[in-house]
Amino acid sequence: MGFTEFVIVIASIMALNPLAMDIMLPALPNIAATFDVTSANRPQMVLSIFLVGFGLGQFVMGPLSDRFGRRPILIGGMVVYCIASLLAIAAPSFETLLLARALQGVCTAATRVIATSIVRDCYAGRRMASVVSLAMMIFIAVPIVAPAFGQAVLLLAQWRGIFVVLMLYGIVTLIWSALRMPETLAPDNRRSLAAGQVLDAFRQTVTNRQTLGYALVAGGVLGSLFAYIFIAQQVFNGIYRLGNYFPLAFAGVAVGTAIAGFVNSRLVGRLGMRVISHAALIGYVVIAAIMLAAAKLQMVPLPLFMVLSVLLMFAFGLMISNFTALAMEPQGHIAGTAASLYGSITTLLAICIGASIGQDFDGTLVPFATGFLLCTLASLAVVLVVEKGRLFQPHGIKV
Repeated sequence: MGFTEFVIVIASIMALNPLAMDIMLPALPNIAATFDVTSANRPQMVLSIFLVGFGLGQFVMGPLSDRFGRRPILIGGMVVYCIASLLAIAAPSFETLLLARALQGVCTAATRVIATSIVRDCYAGRRMASVVSLAMMIFIAVPIVAPAFGQAVLLLAQWRGIFVVLMLYGIVTLIWSALRMPETLAPDNRRSLAAGQVLDAFRQTVTNRQTLGYALVAGGVLGSLFAYIFIAQQVFNGIYRLGNYFPLAFAGVAVGTAIAGFVNSRLVGRLGMRVISHAALIGYVVIAAIMLAAAKLQMVPLPLFMVLSVLLMFAFGLMISNFTALAMEPQGHIAGTAASLYGSITTLLAICIGASIGQDFDGTLVPFATGFLLCTLASLAVVLVVEKGRLFQPHGIKV
């Protein structure tokens, strides 16, 4: 396939995860009402349990794809994803729905890990960062429109209709991938599933300073994003009383990440991954400090919150693809396993951070802003350790 189709297919595969995540946001009150969930923060579990499955699933998807190839695991994962969507449609209880969501998360672990592995099979270094940025630009369009799309579905059907949409998207992506995506892992590069070899690949991943360091950094900044997503419906509807306009506000905020993906794809080849991501991380810290100060002073009107949120998303978009490329750069020989472990570390760390912040929501922005600042400061500290105190160091110059 051509380069353009390759990027679009990779983005479509990766989009299974954020679509299944963000399309649910407008439906949380409806789901709570259906199953008589009275706790204000408990409906967040529809999101967090999905991410738990996503994080845990990544432990096994990488080694399996390194052994059997990318295509079988990718296609199998999408088939089970569609089955999980059927289970959610028929769920008779909140617990059954959570089970279906966890299974969906496990299956999207296959799509995310293998998409990253396929890109690493084909590209490296700044070229990989550029491809990831282009894919992320398309990929981020999904959470921009997903809440609005979810709201539109709710106007036509009950919340179960959202899972019909997820199933149909999974079927289309499955067919496209099965017909067009080639196997990118050469037979000579396939690894055994013997415990010793898998553990050795895990050891190589977690003992690499660059890979582990940027996995922790990505987990920190992703945790702040998860916290934002978990509380978004409560903030926009509970604090700012936007009602049905919530999806539009959420989409307007998410545009920042899409713009960042385009900007990064244009600049990363000239400036390098470290220059862009380190500058964005410093900007992230500044945004977090401003938001906390404003929240403490109870001076966060909707326009200011929107501006800060767009800047947050823009900085996040400049960081995440570069952090991924930096973490994966030394791991070309074990790309599947490395992508698996990288994804698990970042996702599980981010879930712990995001869920902790989300469950502390008290009707104000103070808990979120406090957690946001702590996450970014910790991430900056880890970058300083990884880079031995020297930021913005371009590739090609040894630290």
